[in-house]
Amino acid sequence: MKVGATLGHVRMHKVEVGNVTRELPVVEVSPGVSVALFNMLGDTEVTEAAGRELAALLPADIDVLVTPEVKALSLAHVISRETGKPYIVIRKTEKPYMVEPVAREVISITTGKPQLLVLDGFDVPKVRGKKVAIVDDVVSSGGTLHSLRQIIEEVGGEVAAVVAVFTEGQERPEVTALGHLPLFS
Repeated sequence: MKVGATLGHVRMHKVEVGNVTRELPVVEVSPGVSVALFNMLGDTEVTEAAGRELAALLPADIDVLVTPEVKALSLAHVISRETGKPYIVIRKTEKPYMVEPVAREVISITTGKPQLLVLDGFDVPKVRGKKVAIVDDVVSSGGTLHSLRQIIEEVGGEVAAVVAVFTEGQERPEVTALGHLPLFS
């Protein structure tokens, strides 16, 4: 993976996901810190390639997949389809229909402000006593990962694997990822 050419005035970073290549824009997320912005939303080709690759790396004893809402949702769907493992979505807002929700606040590097992560109490029995794989698109600071782990363990699940398309910033040996994205200054 190399920092490539520029698109207009935006610096680009080349990545490969399976047999798919993309140029990611390098964008500033805080003063002096920039990231290669990986967004799978709407990119069926990347989502399918990443999902197939991660499904092949998933430990066989996983019972259920858990993913945070939005960007990693399509990835969890592909991994679920490929492995036959069900998936649960941790929402970013508490909904009126939720029964005894379990929530944690997290500050994501990409948003820079507090977000809520909420597991519907209806889904607790699907996690309790199960070996869980957390599925995410990018693991950066680890804040979301930490909050997801807290929720899963609080309801009696065991985090047995963490899979992501990319890690970002510091190396994360606890995450099975297809690649690593550096931070840029």
